[in-house]
Amino acid sequence: MLTVPQHRLFRAAVAPSVIAILILITAVPLLADEPSGAAGALAMGAAFLFIAVVGIVFYIYFALALQTIAKKTNTENDWWAWIPIIQIVLMLNIAKKPVWWIILFFVPFVGIVFAILVFMAIAEARNKPNWWGILVIVPVIGLIVPGYLAWSD
Repeated sequence: MLTVPQHRLFRAAVAPSVIAILILITAVPLLADEPSGAAGALAMGAAFLFIAVVGIVFYIYFALALQTIAKKTNTENDWWAWIPIIQIVLMLNIAKKPVWWIILFFVPFVGIVFAILVFMAIAEARNKPNWWGILVIVPVIGLIVPGYLAWSD
């Protein structure tokens, strides 16, 4: 059974995803007809704005989770969680992996494997089972993993 903090985390992570999917499903028919003029510009602007806001919300969520993980594992420079590329260096520091692995994150398909390995090591650093790192690639559950690693006891 979910405890109160885990329930809040689950609700905070899943609710925006469900809302985003529902709004995009309703926006698809509007965009499929390719409306012209002001209506088309308004629909495209609204879709872009929505996607931008959802992206910013998920970025803030991930940065907060990564910063909390860094604090709980006593990793230096936890504020690096807010700088896009440096986030990977912070993750490597938490996982106690070599910093040169950052290059491997940018290689297609190889980056996915190394991201899993790093998240497995981060889970171990937080005294959680390492299989939590594998869950990062599962679509909706992958959004919950950083929060679970950060805010669970």
